[in-house]
Amino acid sequence: MEKGTSVINAGAVDIAMEYRTDLMPDQGLCVQVYGKVEGKDTEILRFDCFDQTPHYHYGPENHNIRLNMDKTTAGNPLGWTMDNIRHRLPSMIRRAGYEELASAVEANPASTMTMDEAEATGRDLSRNGRRTVHHLMPELVEGDKIEVGNLKFGLEYRHLPQINDEGMAIHVLSDVAGQEVELLAFDCFQKGPHYHYGPRNQDVRVYWDVTTSGETLRWTLDQFKAGNLRSMIERAGYPSIAAEVDEKLVQEIMPQIEARSWELVAQNNQASNGQTDTRKTKAQLIQELESLREQVAAL
Repeated sequence: MEKGTSVINAGAVDIAMEYRTDLMPDQGLCVQVYGKVEGKDTEILRFDCFDQTPHYHYGPENHNIRLNMDKTTAGNPLGWTMDNIRHRLPSMIRRAGYEELASAVEANPASTMTMDEAEATGRDLSRNGRRTVHHLMPELVEGDKIEVGNLKFGLEYRHLPQINDEGMAIHVLSDVAGQEVELLAFDCFQKGPHYHYGPRNQDVRVYWDVTTSGETLRWTLDQFKAGNLRSMIERAGYPSIAAEVDEKLVQEIMPQIEARSWELVAQNNQASNGQTDTRKTKAQLIQELESLREQVAAL
């Protein structure tokens, strides 16, 4: 891959860094060690300090040995990376296949001040480069945020004319330090359906394979009914909220959430087919929605 745009010279090598957000299910800081090999600027080592699958490469332009970081034992991927660059760089360069460069690093090691600067730069890029998503729910109809214990389910049919897509969205929310935070988001769109673990946190975005999942709104509701909500919230990075989920209450409210979700889909399908009077006022539409909700509840 291309050399990172933040470059710090560390004696015989450069340390280049770039925060990567182009990986939909993952993101994180890429730390590269570059050196001159036969006059060519060459990527010697690469440390991909990603949230989900952190790993590193010996000799990406040589034999490219890729090894995973074990987050359980290594701890923070960036901290682990900088510690190894500080203390094991010559031996890692040798394993990558560049003996002469390893000797040059031993003869001209980077100063402590330089390594401190590199680490501070990396942590700053990691903090400021993080990709997050804040769904503002502009099409949420009043009354369609349903409280279920420590959770709220926001039900919204979204229209995205900028990408020519639309579909039902279910937002799973909770209060974190006095602020409403989106824990999970399920965007059951017609063309690019996907869901998010922790949109405001790690934003792990997974695109459905509709060949295996089937109808995506049905798949989402089935996850709730199967009792998977707690584990999904935990994966999103909110274990304390997951521990307090009232599963019995969730299952009691689920028929209401399911009925309302399909109701919104049906209404918007009618609108797209030209069957809805667009001249109606918002008050009239809300009144009709309430009437439909009562009819569904009576079924």
